[in-house]
Amino acid sequence: MTERTPLLHYRLSCSVNEAEVARQVAGGFEQERGSQRASARRRQSDQRGPRLTTFFGVVIPTLLSMFSVVVFLRIDNISADSTHVLPRSYWWELLYATGILLLCLLVCMVGANIYARATFIIFLIVIIVLATVFISFFAVKPTSVPVPFNGSSVFANFTGFKLSTLQGNLMPHYVVDYTTGAMMSFATVFAVMFNGCTGIMAGSNMSGDLKNPSYSIPRGTITAVVFTYIIYNLLCIMVACTCDRLLLQNDYSFMRDINVWHPIVTIGIYSSTISAAMSNLIGASRILYALARDDLFGKVLSPATKTSSSGNPWVAVLISWFLVQLVLFSGKLNTIAGIVTIFFLLVYAAVDLACLALEWASAPNFRPTFRFFTWHTCLLGIVGCVVMMFLINPIYASASIAFMLLLLLVIHYMSPTSSWGYISQALIFHQVRKYLLMLDVRKEHVKFWRPQVLLMVANPRSCMELISFINDIKKSGLYVLGHVELGDLGTLPSDPLQPLYDSWLMLVDKLNIKAFVNLTLAGSVRQGVQHLLCISGLGGMRPNTLVLGFYDDCIPQEEHLDTSSSMDTSVSGFSPEDGEELQMNFPPLRTTTEGKALSGFEYVSILSDAVKMLKNIILARYFSNFDRKLVLAQKSGLYIDIWPLNLMRPDSSNYVDTSSLFLLQLGCILNMVRTWRHAKLRLFLCVEVGHVNEGPKEKLKQLLAKLRIKASIEMVPWDSVVALHWHKQLPDANQEEEEEEEGDFVNSFPSNAMRISDEYLKAVNALILEHSSAPAVRFLYLPRPPADTSLYPTYLHHLDLMTRGLGPTLLIHGLSPVTSTDL
Repeated sequence: MTERTPLLHYRLSCSVNEAEVARQVAGGFEQERGSQRASARRRQSDQRGPRLTTFFGVVIPTLLSMFSVVVFLRIDNISADSTHVLPRSYWWELLYATGILLLCLLVCMVGANIYARATFIIFLIVIIVLATVFISFFAVKPTSVPVPFNGSSVFANFTGFKLSTLQGNLMPHYVVDYTTGAMMSFATVFAVMFNGCTGIMAGSNMSGDLKNPSYSIPRGTITAVVFTYIIYNLLCIMVACTCDRLLLQNDYSFMRDINVWHPIVTIGIYSSTISAAMSNLIGASRILYALARDDLFGKVLSPATKTSSSGNPWVAVLISWFLVQLVLFSGKLNTIAGIVTIFFLLVYAAVDLACLALEWASAPNFRPTFRFFTWHTCLLGIVGCVVMMFLINPIYASASIAFMLLLLLVIHYMSPTSSWGYISQALIFHQVRKYLLMLDVRKEHVKFWRPQVLLMVANPRSCMELISFINDIKKSGLYVLGHVELGDLGTLPSDPLQPLYDSWLMLVDKLNIKAFVNLTLAGSVRQGVQHLLCISGLGGMRPNTLVLGFYDDCIPQEEHLDTSSSMDTSVSGFSPEDGEELQMNFPPLRTTTEGKALSGFEYVSILSDAVKMLKNIILARYFSNFDRKLVLAQKSGLYIDIWPLNLMRPDSSNYVDTSSLFLLQLGCILNMVRTWRHAKLRLFLCVEVGHVNEGPKEKLKQLLAKLRIKASIEMVPWDSVVALHWHKQLPDANQEEEEEEEGDFVNSFPSNAMRISDEYLKAVNALILEHSSAPAVRFLYLPRPPADTSLYPTYLHHLDLMTRGLGPTLLIHGLSPVTSTDL
């Protein structure tokens, strides 16, 4: 079951035990089956352990975590009449803290149920303490309190409610912290006090132990925050009106000194501190358990997935306890307050960023129940958190952000593929849709032209090399792998294409190419190609070039996808297991006894259709013999040969028509690819001996210079070949040429194609082999398909003779201008 059906998955998950019980009592009475189901549900609930309500699971932990700073007191300040109740030193304080931490560990090891009961008792104690604190402001008479000051003891005043005391406390006046000796500032005071707000996530951390997290977390958290906000402000006002500045600056335990019963404040301090410690310990363990269960850091956190019979992640609790014990060695809260606050601010900024991303992605399923939620509040929260981080400590803030980015990289490259969804995909979809709408086809310009290729693939098992090669010439353009399945959806029970997509996408991943996959169901291959040419792409990103394999009588050869094959495994990432898996995902190749799914007439018809749709055409031949790894491993002698002349019309000496320039552009694009940069472009200029001069070569050099294409030009005499062409054998050939406009035939297959002899085409083939020995790939001019459909077989026969035995060859016909000298 996948994430695509969460409600169905939830229902099936909840009914597993019910189904098992129903099978056990099949044939019995319905009442008995009902009791069996109820027993099964109770057993399942017992295994998970009791679930917490909103009050016990969210309100109380959040309140106590946020109250831990209101009744803030350090152990080294517990004294009575200047006589310390407990011994004071670094190691004694570490011992006290370790003992309290062990007590918290014992409670958390038992489970969330005992934790909820303990926090409820502590909550009652803290409420009583707060009540005595508020009563003391009114009940206690003005008095003097001894406080340490500059190495001696002086008296500070509790004045009761006085306007003069309030006025004396209004303006800031930072002094040296008497516990650490460090000068205080707004940032340091904020860092210390902000720890009282970190409990806002206490309820969220317990989501796995709540009965109804989606209901409890928002309501419980808001209730706790509002309550503590009121208490904070009341205490601030009362303290400012009753205690002078000297008392506040030099006695952090002043609430105990002005209370009606001094020990009760100490009890409240310890209770609140223990509760906050337990809340953070159990919350951190639940987060650690979730990270381990999701396998975000691989095997590093795998021990943290272990749980007790009641579902308590005891290993995660132990790991959290160990980390907290290390922090205790810092000794003073002010020492780590800044670091802790910065990390909490970073967490809150990340939460705000996630909500902002969901809002900007316009995800339909993101429906926050908080009525006042807007992207403005998210953005304000992010800005506020980041600003305060750098105000507290710019170095720590920068280091924490760098640490977060490092964690993101580790998670990105180490974590397995998850099924919970990626916000990045929603954001990418939103942005791509927006920019596709902005990509106006009416504003296209030849300066920014790039190939957008639709490669038709019958069976990937025989054309892996071609798929990888076409990926090299796309030049950051659109690349679509198209495939036609023959059939009629009306006669089938379901769409046969849907199960195939995973196999094709796996192929794209394993070949490490940047391509889309588009499959179609049609009654014929021609009809399917028409569909793909019309529907592939979106907006301004549509294929402008159709690539087909050559139509001949060769039997498809299996390309074994393993590390011993000729495939560039360093690029494609294939392993023997991957190859076997892919081979099983696609049908076997056609054998000698099986007929083709496509006739020669239909093949040329596809070319004609593409021309009518103004698509450039590329025919690829002999790429089953192409060894990309071996070819690119050559340190020298790697050539890309381009023959820009229409070899079927030697009477046309035009080297700069649209198709010729398209050949030059594709050759240059291939040469610009990083793995092909050491290859050399060669242009072959066919000339007759009687017309040999430097004029055509110089013009071609000037053209290449304007186009900024680096290529060598080879002069190829072909008098003996041209002599075999029909126009040289007719006495009135020159007269016919004068009557015929050049534009009528330069890009076309000759209307009198029957006059081209096989001897001429074989001579052309031999000429190419003689002057273009063993290049990596050849680019040849592809004539336009004939308008007369009866000439389709002849057209295909001529192409076969001209390219027979040439090795990896691309026959190219261009229809649109693709070069510019303006950039």
